Amino acid sequence: MESKKNVLVLCTGNSCRSQLLHGYLEQVLGERAAVYSAGVEVHGLNPRAVRVMAEDGLDISSHTSNHVDEYAAVPFDYVLTVCDHAQEVCPVFPSTAQKRHHNFPDPAKATGTEEEISQQFRQVRDQVKAYAHDFARAEFPTT
Repeated sequence: MESKKNVLVLCTGNSCRSQLLHGYLEQVLGERAAVYSAGVEVHGLNPRAVRVMAEDGLDISSHTSNHVDEYAAVPFDYVLTVCDHAQEVCPVFPSTAQKRHHNFPDPAKATGTEEEISQQFRQVRDQVKAYAHDFARAEFPTT
C-alpha cells in the first residue's frame, strides 16, 4: 500500500479559493491524501464559501484559516497555489514538493447584488471542483 500523500493548497488569505479546493480534494482523494490549506496571510473562513459548498453537498464549516508557517514541518508531496499572489510570495518548500499553479478569480472581490455575488462564488466553485477532479485523475490514478 502506497503511503498517504500530503497536499497543501495555498492562497493569499486561506478564506475562499483554497478552502473550496481543500474541500473538493478531501472528497475526491479520500484516504489517498492528507489535504491541508493555508494562506500567506490569514483572513478567516469566508461565509459565502461555506454556503456555496453546502449547496453542493460539502460541509467545510469546520475548516480553519491557517498561516502557511504552521505547516513548515509537514513533508508535502504537492503544493497547489490557487492565486497569482500566493505563487509569487510562496515560501520555499523542500524541493521534493511538486508545485502546481492555477489562478482562480477571487470571488471575495465580487461586487453587485447578493445574488450576483453568490453567482460569482458558484462559478469559481465549479471551476475549482473541475480542477480538483482533473488533479486527482492526473496525480492519483486509480488502479
